[in-house]
Amino acid sequence: MYIAAVVLSVLLALFSLAAGAPKVQLKGDVPNGLVAKGLGTGLVRFIGLAETAAAVGLVVGIWWQPLGIAAAVGMAVLFLGAIRYHVKWGDYGDSASRGGAMSPVLFLVVAVATALTLAASQ
Repeated sequence: MYIAAVVLSVLLALFSLAAGAPKVQLKGDVPNGLVAKGLGTGLVRFIGLAETAAAVGLVVGIWWQPLGIAAAVGMAVLFLGAIRYHVKWGDYGDSASRGGAMSPVLFLVVAVATALTLAASQ
């Protein structure tokens, strides 16, 4: 179970870092799109910082599972917020934006699986 926890933690940390870094810097299409849809730059940067901090927590959580569990649960909450955002903007009903809107759903499942496998590997 520990190997599965490590693999899930590393995958989620890599995704989280890749998603968070552009938001912190406010560079790229995703941060610009979020700002264009009404999110403030401060909120976008905060989301990016949360994603980046979660990546660090997930990696450290490989050796200290309580931190990894907390980081995975935090990521799950963040993904729930992203899903709510996409529902609000009708992205799941629009075939053009549905693909990008499905990634928070997928990674919510990965975050929950990571938290559960880290808890089981203690």
